[in-house]
Amino acid sequence: MHLFPPRFLPHRPSPAATLRRVLLPLAVVFAVLATAGWIAGADTPRPDAYDAELTAWERGTVAGEPLPGADAPPERTARFFAGLTPAQRRRLAERYPLVVGNMAGAPVRLRFRANREALVDARDVERARMADPRLSEAGQHEAGRRMHRFESLLRPGRQILAFDPTGRGRVAEVFGDLETADRVSVVVPGVDTELLTYERTQGRWTAPAGMAQALYAAELERLPAGGSTAVVAWADYDAPAGMAMSAATTGRAEAGAERLVDAVAALPGDGGVALFCHSYGSVVCGVAAEELPSRVTDITVAGSPGMRASHVSELGTDARVWAMRARGDWIEDVPHMELGPLGFGTDPLDPSFGARLLDAGAAEGHSAYFEPGGVGLASMATIGAGRVDDTACAPDVRGCAASAPCAAVGGL
Repeated sequence: MHLFPPRFLPHRPSPAATLRRVLLPLAVVFAVLATAGWIAGADTPRPDAYDAELTAWERGTVAGEPLPGADAPPERTARFFAGLTPAQRRRLAERYPLVVGNMAGAPVRLRFRANREALVDARDVERARMADPRLSEAGQHEAGRRMHRFESLLRPGRQILAFDPTGRGRVAEVFGDLETADRVSVVVPGVDTELLTYERTQGRWTAPAGMAQALYAAELERLPAGGSTAVVAWADYDAPAGMAMSAATTGRAEAGAERLVDAVAALPGDGGVALFCHSYGSVVCGVAAEELPSRVTDITVAGSPGMRASHVSELGTDARVWAMRARGDWIEDVPHMELGPLGFGTDPLDPSFGARLLDAGAAEGHSAYFEPGGVGLASMATIGAGRVDDTACAPDVRGCAASAPCAAVGGL
């Protein structure tokens, strides 16, 4: 006997129908990403300039003792360098500039010095390649672009905290005095981040260097009396190129998160740290959140596809989590889902996620968050300066300040 008349029998979807329901959102994901220009060819393989120097480091010694692993925990690396004489540190930086310049935990100013050495070497290599008859005209042009980028990074006063010229390249730069700052902000950019896109003349504020410069200037205007700050432009992970498959999955984010955790753990001092994570960089920050040091007080995401979580509680951090999105940002149309390694979870702007929602002001599009004079930049700078109770909530949102309950929409 049926409990329901035949026409009301519960319907069990066929396996084919179930598969269609799973694959349809994925097709939408790829369509949106392709339209946005994220999906391109395969990622460029990384040559082994750094690896060659690393091999020499692993065989090296100082005062007859072997050198520590280049990937040793920051605290162990700090102890190693603290036990050396100034002359020994200098010799290591001159002999192994790529290794020392990228060691989390090495003295900050020693890293600056080592990276200048590495930049000079890299510039000279590219200058020679510009005239190499074995290269095509396009190859010589690419060498010229890289050479000019290295010359720019070598300008007096620039503080390069990390530098690796191999492959598409990585770099991190400091604005302000990192060793004495009361507050430190770290800008984590998204897709298409590499040496050649690290700074731009056109669209200056859309590149990592410009983002950090704008944030630093805005924070200086908002510091309490006697306060100090520094900002790190952290383009020191292998971000997805264009939109290879890696931009729709968490593989690059997981590797970047490990580097980010080490970078933050190696920051000098004990003042508060705020992360400002744009686009795919917010995935990196979300994956890293649980392992970040407790001195990280705030994580702000802008134009985020998701943080690989369905609620802020799943991030495993006591840091305040803030989110903003500009009008017309195409990231809003990316389906927020998570299926194995694909997708990034709940939209951080969704009230159910539990982030504190910030006002992006009149900013429009995916890359306008750090434009000087904008409400979005002012909101981030206020957080970076430690004045979280002065933040501007998103329209129709109450309770986004630190002293109030988490963001609530409308009258909820």
